[in-house]
Amino acid sequence: MTDAFKQLVAGRPKISPLLVDCANGVGTQAAETLKEYLGDTLPLNLENTATTTRGALNHACGADYVKTTQQLPPSLEGKLRPVERGCSLDGDADRLMYFYIDEKRQFRMLDGDKIAALVAAFIVDLVKLSGLQSKIRVGIVQTAYANGASTKYLAQRLPVKCVPTGVKHLHHAAESFDIGVYFEANGHGTVLFSRNTLETLERHEPINPAQQTALNHIINLTKLINQTVGDALSDMLLVEVVLAHKAYTGVEWDSLYTDLPNRLVKVVVNDRNSFVTTDAERRLVSPPGLQNRIDELVVKYDQGRTFVRPSGTEDVVRVYAEAGLRIAADDLAYRVAGMVYDEAGGDSTTRPKEFL
Repeated sequence: MTDAFKQLVAGRPKISPLLVDCANGVGTQAAETLKEYLGDTLPLNLENTATTTRGALNHACGADYVKTTQQLPPSLEGKLRPVERGCSLDGDADRLMYFYIDEKRQFRMLDGDKIAALVAAFIVDLVKLSGLQSKIRVGIVQTAYANGASTKYLAQRLPVKCVPTGVKHLHHAAESFDIGVYFEANGHGTVLFSRNTLETLERHEPINPAQQTALNHIINLTKLINQTVGDALSDMLLVEVVLAHKAYTGVEWDSLYTDLPNRLVKVVVNDRNSFVTTDAERRLVSPPGLQNRIDELVVKYDQGRTFVRPSGTEDVVRVYAEAGLRIAADDLAYRVAGMVYDEAGGDSTTRPKEFL
């Protein structure tokens, strides 16, 4: 893996140091080994490495903290200068979240959607440069939770498939492509290379040096990427390869597309099983008539999109909404949540104020 990384960044400008939040978890030891092996090829500044401190695991740090709070872990305050990038692993190092501080000293998050867009577009470019676009089909798999702006960006470059929430669905769908990319918004994902693709790469005879270089890069990617989902350090090296090739800072990466404002609301219900979905959980078939009322509401919002899905583990229904403006996304989410609450038979006297 690390040898492939060194080959992929050989000849590229020197890579600036990367701050890595290890979440005081098991990824710390592997990251320390990686840091020693990579040396100046990719300087790593490791933070939150207190693996023997009781209660420190994921406490105010890690990928989930960054994703849910959309802010820098307090322990990293003052350790990133403007435009410098960092990333957070989660406690068991199977998820990855990137971020940077912009020139206005505002925190900017680069989540799984951003990682998917960066990686998928890079692989598509390499396949074209290698002359293999007619033999290798690259595709990306998302869930309904993927930001609509990311879906629009990707759909202009490669096939996009939407599946129900859950890695088992994403992984299975990714196997339908020659090269399948998938990352959940929480930073959990990988890239799959089919057996046919590996054989095609081995047999391919480039007709010029540019094709040979691109082919070598793809082959090295197959060695760099851990196709068993859940290796955040491998994903981290993949991101660093693409940034090195593109000469991107977090700013250029972030500018690939602008996320639509979104809101996720949880509604407690007596029976989540009364809410049944179809179309990769994007539409309701039960309760009858609710989806039609939602559709009539959504068209009133610029770039509006929403869906309702029951939790798989608890009696709650989740409502996701996005729109062109933050205030509109919030309004849409809470209005749909109010519909769900009423449909579930909630007492109007106990109806949450935010759903009014």
